[in-house]
Amino acid sequence: MTSWRTKLLPPLLAIVFAVLLSAIALIISGADPLQAYGTMISQMFKGSTAVDTVNLATVYYLSGLAVAIGFQMNLFNIGVEGQYRFAAVVAAIAGGAMKLPPVIHVVAILVVAVLAGMAYAAVPAVLKVTRGVSEVISTIMLNAIVAGIIAFLINADQFGVQTGNNIGTRVIEPSGRIPGIPLGSGTLFGFVLVAAVVGVAYWFMLNRTRFGFELKASGESTTAAAAGGVSAKKMTLIAMLLSGGVAGLVAMPELLGRDYNYGITATQMYGFTGIAVALLGRNHPGGIALGALLWAFLDTSAVSLEQINVSKEIATIMQGIIVLSVVVAYEVVRRADLAAEQRRVGRALAARKGSSVAEGGAV
Repeated sequence: MTSWRTKLLPPLLAIVFAVLLSAIALIISGADPLQAYGTMISQMFKGSTAVDTVNLATVYYLSGLAVAIGFQMNLFNIGVEGQYRFAAVVAAIAGGAMKLPPVIHVVAILVVAVLAGMAYAAVPAVLKVTRGVSEVISTIMLNAIVAGIIAFLINADQFGVQTGNNIGTRVIEPSGRIPGIPLGSGTLFGFVLVAAVVGVAYWFMLNRTRFGFELKASGESTTAAAAGGVSAKKMTLIAMLLSGGVAGLVAMPELLGRDYNYGITATQMYGFTGIAVALLGRNHPGGIALGALLWAFLDTSAVSLEQINVSKEIATIMQGIIVLSVVVAYEVVRRADLAAEQRRVGRALAARKGSSVAEGGAV
């Protein structure tokens, strides 16, 4: 049984624990924790920091959802990094070559990105279900291989276009771009609405469809799921493909809303951040959204620490502490909740036994 403690207490404990440990790290570094926290919070109200935080959180959110789909099946898909980068370069090449009407152009690019992400995820998926190869090993290797694939494709002899000192894909025409939403001093990615739809679809799939039930059941116990007629191999294959498909969307907010092409110097590591965000959100779309916002806030506000002579790497320490705090807090509360449930059952059995003895004595 899931109590209020299991839902609310872990994140509260994790926040308190993370704040305390981060304060200790700041004190060791010679900084004032209250001043550092105040500086980071005040940075959110300066310039376009708030909008930049939401934009970055949109990317992290999609990455977290991609990882969470695998987690539901007990699959550790750390290949989101390679999958989104492969999908981004393929979608950028295709988008730059297309000449279509506005909406159709955008949809075509997104379809290419999803299919490319699924194709790259299909390799570890097939290896997993046919040869039993660990998805951790295969996706790590594919993450390394994707750098070579991108370097080959974004080449002047292939699909690359030299622009100054940088080389990237052809610029996508305005018809293939998603307009931003002007807010104050910044522009919010229009793709934030698409990310919200993906999150709702993820929730609906897990909680309102037979497939979602079978996915979670297979993740809990493949033996029990097989007894109910669910093929674990089939669910593994589908889960990996879906994870790769969502991973294909990770770079789309920046590609279609800001950069309009994909270059060798494009931002990396979004896939690995998604693992931490999924852990923070406990695979729930709402929790992942909050985790993405928190992670993005620490990233965007970290620069402000240099104003008070504090290394911005302190924010990275905070992120690591938060992840560890969440994992530990959920486990501690889960065990406490389980022990409390066992005590309740024990008292109920003792009361029933005492009632039976009393009835027997009366007879």
